[in-house]
Amino acid sequence: MTKFLPLISQLGTRHGSRSFRTCELKCANQCDHAQPNTSGNEDIQSVFRSAFTRRNMLKVGAAGAAAAGVATLATNLPATADQQVFGGFPKGNGDFPGFSGGHGKLTHAAVPPNRKDAIVVPRGYEQGVIIAWGDPVEYGAPKFDAHKQSAASQAKQFGYNNDYTMVLPLRNDRKSLLVCNHEYTDEYLMFPTGKYDLATQAKIGLAAHGMSVVQIERVGHSGQWRRDRSLSRYNRRITATTKFEVTGPAANDARVGKVAYGTFGNCAGGVTPWGTVLSGEENFNGYYDVTGSVPAEYVTSYKRYGVPTTVTKSARQWSVVDPRFDLTKTPTEVFRSGWIVEVDPYDPRSTPRKRTMLARLKHEGATTTITADGRIAVYLGDDEKGEYIYKFVSAGKYDPDNRKNNFGLLDAGTLYVAKFVGDGNNDSLYDGTGQWIPLTSDSTSYVEGMSVADVLIDTRLAADKVSPTRMDRPEDIERNPVNGRVYAALTNNDKRGGAFALDEANPIGTSHVRAKLGDPLTEKAGNRNGYILELTEEGDDAAKTGFFWTLFLVCGDPTAQETYFGGFDKSKVSPISCPDNVAFDGSGNLWISTDGNQLGSNDGIFTVPVAGPNRGQVKQFLSVPFGSEACGPLISEDDKTAFVAVQHPGETDDATFEKPTSTWPHTDKFPRPAIACVWRRDGDRVGS
Repeated sequence: MTKFLPLISQLGTRHGSRSFRTCELKCANQCDHAQPNTSGNEDIQSVFRSAFTRRNMLKVGAAGAAAAGVATLATNLPATADQQVFGGFPKGNGDFPGFSGGHGKLTHAAVPPNRKDAIVVPRGYEQGVIIAWGDPVEYGAPKFDAHKQSAASQAKQFGYNNDYTMVLPLRNDRKSLLVCNHEYTDEYLMFPTGKYDLATQAKIGLAAHGMSVVQIERVGHSGQWRRDRSLSRYNRRITATTKFEVTGPAANDARVGKVAYGTFGNCAGGVTPWGTVLSGEENFNGYYDVTGSVPAEYVTSYKRYGVPTTVTKSARQWSVVDPRFDLTKTPTEVFRSGWIVEVDPYDPRSTPRKRTMLARLKHEGATTTITADGRIAVYLGDDEKGEYIYKFVSAGKYDPDNRKNNFGLLDAGTLYVAKFVGDGNNDSLYDGTGQWIPLTSDSTSYVEGMSVADVLIDTRLAADKVSPTRMDRPEDIERNPVNGRVYAALTNNDKRGGAFALDEANPIGTSHVRAKLGDPLTEKAGNRNGYILELTEEGDDAAKTGFFWTLFLVCGDPTAQETYFGGFDKSKVSPISCPDNVAFDGSGNLWISTDGNQLGSNDGIFTVPVAGPNRGQVKQFLSVPFGSEACGPLISEDDKTAFVAVQHPGETDDATFEKPTSTWPHTDKFPRPAIACVWRRDGDRVGS
């Protein structure tokens, strides 16, 4: 019986709390390979440098600057900086006319850094699991038994490694639909050692990926939710073999076509105003094998996306059961991956769609807003070191009175990529302006030598040609519905250093990290703790192509000199590392989930006001179990519930099904990724 061979030869952590195993299974160790972006376009570190002139430091000299305390961002950014105005754009404090958001007082106690195998919440709060891997979703699903798994069973059960989570209302206000992504699988923790052969594992793995739609119900009048065990007619599993309709201009290209099968590597997402869910296909490159040669005409494209071009066996080797995943046999199959998927949770019989107008990338997610004239804007991050930030603006307008009229809005419009510029002012600020550069509309390419389909299929190659700004792993990008600002999470980039080293005025040149909780901080080259950018689009209109940007948070340990928290007192904030996804509560406060904490503690969810006297006061709201990643977050419409998807608990290099390093949620002797909710005991709003 053929079994998986050990993939990992090292033990420990690869990136902060991320194990070598997580890096292999989640993204095919993309950080260990050369960055696919070799365009030479300006990167964000250079923009930061230009945004902060060293005129004053040069006057006093290096020694005098250090003595005066002006060599770091922490001392150079005044707390009142957000009150200034540049180019007619209001800055920082969120005080737009007609808005009072972002001032909602966050009164929860800060959860301390820890390494517990539990969801740790503040005093006065409770937490509970809603649904876990293997729980029934569709009618006919058997009771989960890890020793009796099959592809047919898994296709009706909740999938593995839940990520993006959205909750949508039903007419009954005590019931809702929960929609989530299942990003990837860990066969070491899913299967008893020696129980299933490689082919069986592959078939189950195909079924464990994709998405789930599950009806949930409120417990009493509290903020607690649980799985509705009646298995609603809305319940649905979408897997790596589900049929998809491909729409938009690239569907007419022979490389893609009008039909695709399956979705996998799904990370974050978004929800449209008409109630469909968008899901981003991210690290698709790690799912394909090469058993021989690949066509020469595709090599440049493959390499730009990190797709193998020589004989390679992927971690899961799905090609043993499905030839689609052998690029020697089906070289165009990879062009059907890397899209934004749209699913209608309210119609379980509908065919999900891959929207090619939203570009082919390693999508973190896709979040939407309505422009001033009623069109739809979608923000898109390409999650890899050195990649770009994108935006799509629809040609048609949103129709709130006719839901079906909106279903084609994401197929026609204009796709843009972002360029950032430092303002060069001697104002001690990391800020500047930016431009959304058009790449293509649905009918016209703006990139010389590339057709519309070329731009959408090889978006990275197209963007390289128009000189946008290379970023540090663009993750979730979302518009605050209260103050109108756009917040972008940039997780990290440890490739900083060497030829890319920054001067001492730049806070992202080095980061302080810990090997484990309690160890002293150690300085290492690179932006290892990440940061949050705050964008204000011209006229507060997502349709406009100009924007102003400022560096809102520089994450890390507050005692480290490079950190910055919106001008707030650094002695009164929680340590935060590797921001991944963002959300907002009803007051416009920012909620941040983390992935790969570099400070020795578990990942978690953090809150931070974006306006008022507490702007920048980061507080940890919860921590997730040992070895896991905090996905989400999501705050319910009534602000009474915080949802968190706990991904890959106990995913350490030495963990096996029989000898796990986490057993969360403690229903079995092995870990089960799950979605949980957190609520206040007194029934009031979470956070405040």
